[in-house]
Amino acid sequence: MFEQEKSRQTSPARAASMQPSAKDLPETTQPNSLREKSDDEKSSSDREGVEDRELQCPPKHPPTVPDAEGRRELKEWECWDKLAYSWPKWKKAMYLMSIAGIQISMNFNTSVYPSAVNPLVEHFGISDQQARVGQMIYLVMYSFGCELWAPWSEEFGRWPILQLSLFFINIWQIPNSVAPNYATIVVCRALGGLSTAGGSVTLGLIADLYEPETQHWPLCFIVLSSTIGTSIGGVIGGPIEKYLTWQWNFWIQLIFGVAAQAVHFFMPESRSTILIDREAKRRRESGEDPNIYGPNELKKPRVSLKEAGKIWLRPFEMFVREPIVLFLSLLSGFSDALIFTFLEAFAITYPANFGFGTLQVAWALIPINASYFFTYFLYWPIFWRDEAQKKKHGADHYAPERRLKPLLWLALFEPIGLIGFAWTCMGPPQTHWIAPMIFSFLVGLANFAIYYSSVDYMIAAYGPYSASATGNPKTLAYDLCSAFTNPLQVVMLSHETFSPVYLPCMPHRCTTISVKRVHRSWPQQHSQACLA
Repeated sequence: MFEQEKSRQTSPARAASMQPSAKDLPETTQPNSLREKSDDEKSSSDREGVEDRELQCPPKHPPTVPDAEGRRELKEWECWDKLAYSWPKWKKAMYLMSIAGIQISMNFNTSVYPSAVNPLVEHFGISDQQARVGQMIYLVMYSFGCELWAPWSEEFGRWPILQLSLFFINIWQIPNSVAPNYATIVVCRALGGLSTAGGSVTLGLIADLYEPETQHWPLCFIVLSSTIGTSIGGVIGGPIEKYLTWQWNFWIQLIFGVAAQAVHFFMPESRSTILIDREAKRRRESGEDPNIYGPNELKKPRVSLKEAGKIWLRPFEMFVREPIVLFLSLLSGFSDALIFTFLEAFAITYPANFGFGTLQVAWALIPINASYFFTYFLYWPIFWRDEAQKKKHGADHYAPERRLKPLLWLALFEPIGLIGFAWTCMGPPQTHWIAPMIFSFLVGLANFAIYYSSVDYMIAAYGPYSASATGNPKTLAYDLCSAFTNPLQVVMLSHETFSPVYLPCMPHRCTTISVKRVHRSWPQQHSQACLA
C-alpha cells in the first residue's frame, strides 16, 4: 500500500513540464497535486515519440468517470485553489506558528517534570526512583499515543485530532496539580502521555501545506520548536523548583497547554481530503455541480471495523516492513531519549561533581538549547546549495534519500559528545564545568540533525502517510531510560567512575552505520519510485 502511494508522487520537474501555459489553462483547472497523480497519467506523460505540438500543449486531465449512481469524485487538480498548498504565505506562517506552540507545549510536559522530583520526594515521602516513575510512564505511554492518534489525523483531519489530544492532555493536568497521593500522579501522567498526539501529527501537517521540494524551510522551523520544547523545560524547571511548590509544575504545564489549544482552535483544517469534501459539498449545495462528491463522501461506511484495524496498525506495519523507517526511527528514538537522560543525569552529575545548585543545574541545559539554534542556522547553507542544484540540474536531481546526506556526518557528533561528556564530568581539579557543557552542545547538535533529516526524508517519501511514518513506535525501548538513569548514575558515582551517559554510544553507532548502509545501498529505482 505504501509503495503504491509513494509511486503516485511526481517529480517537480515532470509536474512543471506537464502544466499547460496560462493562456491554455481553463479557469477551473489548477496545478496538479504532486502526490495524487494516477499511474495512467504518468504513463501517458512519459510516452515516447510524442509530437512537439503535444509537448507544448499536453492533454488535460481525463474526466472522472461517474459511478453507478452518477456520482463523480472531485479531484485535487479541480479545486487546487481551495487546498492548503495554495494558501498565501501569511496564512501558512500563522498556521506554522500555532503548530510550533503545540510542539513546544507537548514536549515541555515531558522535560519539565524532572524538576518536580525532589519536591515530590519531600511531600509524599517516596524515594527518588519512585518519583521518577512519573517521567518514565509518561514517555512510554507517549510512544503509544503517537501510534493511536497519527493515522486518524490522516483520515479525519488534523484539526479535530489535535484539538481532542490537547483537550485530554489539559484535562489530566488538573488531577496532577491537586493529587492527594503519588499514585494519582502516576496514573494521570500515564493518561496524559497516551493522550499526546506528539510530533507525528504536527509534522504530517507539513505535507498538507508544502510539496517535497519546498518543505525544508518550514519543516526545519517546526523541528526547532520541537527540540526546544524537549530541553527548555529543564531551564524553566529550575526556577519553578526553587521558588514554587510542586503543584505549580503541573499548573504551568496546564497554562501552556490551554494557551496552545486556544490559538490552534482558530486555525483552519489543512488535510487535503477534508478540504476536498467541503468543496464538493459547497458545489452541490450551490447547484454548481449536483453530482460531485469528495473522496470520503463516497466511502460507505466511512470507516469499517476492518479498516479501523488497518489504520491503527499502519505505523507498526511501516516500522516493520520499511527498513529505512526502522533504522531512522531507532536512531531518532535513541537521540530523543538521550536528551531525557541528560535531564535526569544533570541533576545528579553537576551537583555531586561540581557543586551546582538548583538554578545552576537549570542553566547547564542552556548549551543544549543553544545548539538547536546553531544547527537550525547551520542547515541554511545546505538549503541554499540544494536549491541551487535543483535550479541547475532540475528537481529530479534532489531525490528523497539525498536529504539524509547531512545526517551521515552530523550524527557522528552524538557519540563524540557522549564520550567527551563522560570523560570531562569528573569535576575539579580534573575538569572545569565548561568542558562537559561543550560536549553536551555537540550532543544537541547531533540530536537536531537526526530529528530533522529523518522526518524530512520520511515526509518527502511517504507524503500523505508521513504522520504514520514519523509516528511509529520508535521511542518505546529508549523511554525506559528515565527508570535506570538515576540508580546507574548513583552506582557509578559511588565507584568514582565515568558518567553512564556514554554507555549508549555503541547502539547509537551501530544504528548510524545501519542508516548509512541503507542510504548507500538503497536501489536507484526506489528513489525514482518515490519521485516518478
